[in-house]
Amino acid sequence: MQGMPQTQDDKGESLKQMTQEQLDELVKLHKRFMEGRVGGRRAILKKTNMSGLSLREQDLRQADFSGCDMTDMDLAGGNFREASLYACDLSNSNLNKTVFVRADLRGSRIESADLSGADLDRADLRAGGIATDGDFGPGEYVNFRGANLAGAKLSGTLAGNADFSDAIMSKTDLTGADLRNARFEGADLTEAEVKGAQLMGANMRSTILIGIQLDDIKGSGIDLTDSITDENVGRSLDELEEPLAKLIKEHRNWVGSVGKEGLQLDLGGYDLRILLSLAGEKLTALRAVGASWCGMDLTDIHLQSAILDESDFRSCFLRSADLRATSLKKVRFSHADLRNADFSPLYFEVDGKKQASPCNLEGSNMRYANCAGAKMRQAIFKDSDVAYADFSGCDLQQADFSGANTENTNFQGANIEDAIFDDAPPSTE
Repeated sequence: MQGMPQTQDDKGESLKQMTQEQLDELVKLHKRFMEGRVGGRRAILKKTNMSGLSLREQDLRQADFSGCDMTDMDLAGGNFREASLYACDLSNSNLNKTVFVRADLRGSRIESADLSGADLDRADLRAGGIATDGDFGPGEYVNFRGANLAGAKLSGTLAGNADFSDAIMSKTDLTGADLRNARFEGADLTEAEVKGAQLMGANMRSTILIGIQLDDIKGSGIDLTDSITDENVGRSLDELEEPLAKLIKEHRNWVGSVGKEGLQLDLGGYDLRILLSLAGEKLTALRAVGASWCGMDLTDIHLQSAILDESDFRSCFLRSADLRATSLKKVRFSHADLRNADFSPLYFEVDGKKQASPCNLEGSNMRYANCAGAKMRQAIFKDSDVAYADFSGCDLQQADFSGANTENTNFQGANIEDAIFDDAPPSTE
């Protein structure tokens, strides 16, 4: 296309800049080409910057976008059947219900994109090249880290060595897919269909495998260390000496009487997932070290002053939860909904002096957690992993992020006054 200015990618290589108007014209010409009409032309855009533009619900079958920057685009409902997206960067794009049947996605980067309901049937997701000034160079693996693939169809895909770490893949169809040596560490494959999938050498450490026939994946040299399955993770609630409802009542008496009556509830090491929901429950000062809460509805739960170290809250709904002054060291919160939750300190009188008891999240994993609007004043995030987490609009005054991984963390609109970071404070704009 004529008249397109030049930009550079993150490697300093030249990319042609395209406007929405130019892209719309190209789509019209491609449509004429697919219909066999005079004046039509196949869409061929190599090494072009289309970041932020829209191809929503457009028909781009057999188009060629090799080496293009397609980040932050709206491609929802688009048809890219048999198209080439070789070595493209589709990160953070909306690919909801987009069709990639038999598409060439080798070497592409699709990090943190929304592919819910997308169709990647028989797509090629193997290692591919990265665009250079000359030919495409030697390869990188397809990167789906943190992407939303819920309900997507990947049956028959070639995705050996692909990286699905921390991806949401609930009810994804992986029937007959070639996933040898793929990485699924921390991914959520709840009720995914894996029948006939080749998974030899795959890394499924800490993967959520609820509702999956484990016989379909065992015996393939798969690393299932710390994975979550339908089998109990830790102790069963059936092992409790009394019914849980009675123990909760005793615990509330203990809290209300400041320890004079009742008994403190200790659920340390128990698998609580069978409960499905504890929304709105009042469990102040609970002890539950190493408990599994994975996927539960804990909306509005009261867990202030609790000790929950090393617990697993992955994919939990904790919106507006009260976690003030709670110990959450080495807790897993990846993909959890923590919007408007309260992680504020509580204050106590000690020798006539007012002292703060902050929320302690030291060493926690909060990758891809949604903490928008949460109250986190003075919270301790030392050595935690908050990469790709959303802290937009949070109160983070005096919070301690020393040693924390803040890669691509969203601090937009957050109050970070007097917060501690290893390097310069992040942008909040």
